[in-house]
Amino acid sequence: MEIAPAGVVKPNTGHHHLLIDTPLPPPDQPIPSDFNHIHFGAGQTEAEITLPAGEHTLQLLLGDHAHIPHNPPVVSDVIRVRVDAATVEKIRMPAPAGASVSLIEPVDGATVGRNVKVRFGVSGMQLAPAGTNKPNSGHHHLLIDTPLPPLDREIPSDLNHLHFGRAQTETDITLAPGDHTLQLLLGDHEHLPHDPPIFSKVIRIRVANAAPEKAAQAAPKDGRQPSPPDAAVYFVYPTKGESIYPNSTIRFGLRNMGVAPAGIAKPNTGHHHLLIDVETPPLDQPLPSDLNHIHFGNGQTEKKITLSPGKHTLQLVLADDRHIPHDPPVISERIEVFVKNVRKRSRRR
Repeated sequence: MEIAPAGVVKPNTGHHHLLIDTPLPPPDQPIPSDFNHIHFGAGQTEAEITLPAGEHTLQLLLGDHAHIPHNPPVVSDVIRVRVDAATVEKIRMPAPAGASVSLIEPVDGATVGRNVKVRFGVSGMQLAPAGTNKPNSGHHHLLIDTPLPPLDREIPSDLNHLHFGRAQTETDITLAPGDHTLQLLLGDHEHLPHDPPIFSKVIRIRVANAAPEKAAQAAPKDGRQPSPPDAAVYFVYPTKGESIYPNSTIRFGLRNMGVAPAGIAKPNTGHHHLLIDVETPPLDQPLPSDLNHIHFGNGQTEKKITLSPGKHTLQLVLADDRHIPHDPPVISERIEVFVKNVRKRSRRR
């Protein structure tokens, strides 16, 4: 058969109709035209479509000049596709006019010690924790020695992109001697930059190559750091028994304690450690650091990880500046999650 636009009466011709998540319509009536029945009445042979995350079916049906299927109908096989949530474009939250973020401390051009206090400023917006969908709000992300990331997708979470998903307005970081750049970028409840994006100017600081501070010269402390009453660490995402994709962002929650990077000795603080597919290690010793015991020594509160399909266990342990759990330990329940088997379909020629 040949392709002919709708309205053109010509033997052995027709035009395409794409059926999405729907069975074949009645064969003796014009094919519907809606979100599940897409007409290509101009004779198109390809199109770009946007689908939500999840499983979908696609099928082609040829229609004549009046959008009625032929007799017998000319129809393709049904194919099934999966749309990964990570590939779905997310809608960015609008930013109010005049909103801004700024670095209050340190100032541009400052010379500082290795332990740097960084304070954030925001104007024209409210601060809200990650996961809280509230208009005209967001939370800070600190970019260290890195340019702005792509502004139409989730801000990375790594040693150069620090998230402050509890709406913190300051942090302590440890930098190597030398020159560094710092910049703030506001993200919404899903860690997406706003539209238009809200970011500070880049500042440059120099970390002095000075002798270690007296506190660092002191001998290791004996004993474990005490934890305050009712302190708790938990998973914001995923939850117990949840099914997740192989590449998923694990988000950590903490109550009645603060987060401080490794090496920063500060009462009632610690940093996260993620245990994957292992038993709880001894809690009176420094936690191991390997592929099953992941340290977040910069104070991160989330991390995108890759897991193989199947069942896995996850557990969080908070530890002090020396990676030693507190007394009593601040530790989450060990949860089981199920990683989906996302198969790549081969393309037929």
